[in-house]
Amino acid sequence: MATNTEHVCIIGGGIIGACTAYFLNKAGLRVTIIDKDKFGAACSAGNCGYVSPSHVLPIAVPGIVGSALKTMMSNKSPFYIKPRADISLWGWLYKFWRRCNHKDMMVSAKVKHALLQSSFKLYDQIVADENIDCEWEHRGLLFVYQDQEHFDHFDKTNQLIEREFGVGAKRLENKELIEFEPALKPEVPGAYHFECDAHLRSDKLMASLKTLLESRGVEVLEDTSFQGFVANGDGGKASAVLTNKHEIKADYFVFATGALTPKFANAIGCKVPIQPGKGYSITMPRPARCPKTPMIFEQHRVAITPFQSGYRIGSTMELAGYDDSINRARLDLLRESSEIYLHEPYCEPVENEWFGWRPLTYDDIPIIDRTPKWNNAYVAAGHGMLGLSMGMVTGKLMKEMICGEQTHIDREQVSFSRL
Repeated sequence: MATNTEHVCIIGGGIIGACTAYFLNKAGLRVTIIDKDKFGAACSAGNCGYVSPSHVLPIAVPGIVGSALKTMMSNKSPFYIKPRADISLWGWLYKFWRRCNHKDMMVSAKVKHALLQSSFKLYDQIVADENIDCEWEHRGLLFVYQDQEHFDHFDKTNQLIEREFGVGAKRLENKELIEFEPALKPEVPGAYHFECDAHLRSDKLMASLKTLLESRGVEVLEDTSFQGFVANGDGGKASAVLTNKHEIKADYFVFATGALTPKFANAIGCKVPIQPGKGYSITMPRPARCPKTPMIFEQHRVAITPFQSGYRIGSTMELAGYDDSINRARLDLLRESSEIYLHEPYCEPVENEWFGWRPLTYDDIPIIDRTPKWNNAYVAAGHGMLGLSMGMVTGKLMKEMICGEQTHIDREQVSFSRL
């Protein structure tokens, strides 16, 4: 059980590391964050900024494998697998396939619902209490469809999540939808409006959190990479981390390393079943005819976020390992998909073209647990496409675990042992 005289070193300066630092600092602990690059520069920077209680269903749902198989080797598919020999990928895909049934879907959904509800409430409270400058807006989220068949088909899913979790959407038929969101083209048949969702500008959130944390004594060390642990002598605890610069002594350690977590398997003490799911975004000024509500074009898996200070097109899913190149075809897909739905889908100049690796677990639930190897080291990773949405709840759970408190979410549901 940690006391306020003890020191926690967090490896990873994304949204999960930042939120963990926030709660530990509030509890009175001394905190250091190290990041191999810049604070908030990875997946936390270029995502579409959704904080989405609506996203309770996991990626693995009945029927998804059959539909994905038809197109997943095409570079123009919303879900693309780069052909390669990778045993860990195919093992992960097999376990993912095994979960594409109603029973496992609902097991994951119940855990995600608890995490998302808690995190949303924490965001709403903390953004206001701390006066965090992140363009927080509670406008909901539109799921927009290209054709009537897919629009009608989603109604059954919408009824399910409303009945089971109370986060269903309002169905907007063509005329009502265009009145609500005139930026959409008139031929769009309809959409579902999830009024429970909110959005923010993630790069501004990270900048504001960094300023807040440093003002309260949290040390942020950029360009500082983890290279291993120093044992304290009894074999069960680590006493320090070795970095490319110096040794950092601490009492507790947290891997908030996202999709890179499997690369630390030796230090953690086990293989970590996370695959990097590559997503893309393009950031630009707001078009003249800009949507007022964030939206996802469900059939193309492309997302639109109208920030107060800009505009972002993002998403798609590419399983290409740790390939760090920009795939122009994926960026073109974002533009081409947006043209189907919007009068003014984008504008110039482009301010940033970005990609990031989402940390995907096959059950779509994060790993928030003590490591198998060290009694005083933890992992907080595997949040998939919902790292931003689940950032606050993860930070609170980490604080509860390290401080020896009763966790407000059942810790077994996010443990290594479930995998």
